[in-house]
Amino acid sequence: MKVILLNDVKGSGKKGEIVNISDGYARNFLLPKKLAKEATPGAINELENAKKAMQHKLDEEIKKAKKSAEILNGKPVKLVAKAGEEGRLFGSITAKEIVTEIKKIYDISIDKRKIFLKNEIKSLGTYEIEVKLHNGITAKMKVFVTEE
Repeated sequence: MKVILLNDVKGSGKKGEIVNISDGYARNFLLPKKLAKEATPGAINELENAKKAMQHKLDEEIKKAKKSAEILNGKPVKLVAKAGEEGRLFGSITAKEIVTEIKKIYDISIDKRKIFLKNEIKSLGTYEIEVKLHNGITAKMKVFVTEE
């Protein structure tokens, strides 16, 4: 019997695959536990449409990430902080502050977990950061920390 797997099934296949399974295994185990559904022409068509929609959404995300990377790559971000002796900051500059400044200047929303700092920013100066926008798409930026 041909079935479409709704979840990963050990020994049978991954979610979304159309597999040939013995009738007994399908009727007594997979179908009652809603791990699979019968591969009717309508169900196969529905699966193909869902895959196309998912691919279209992924393509749009990649396109948006590339556009954002073009805008941000090599651009500066200037942050102002209070500093004490020898240019040491009271506290440190966090990824959240960098994300807020990027949103303000370039109008691009980024998750703070996508900002990668090589070292903590605890003193005045210039720092290189990496912004991961999508899988394999990154932008390198400079952060300038100045005193008030």
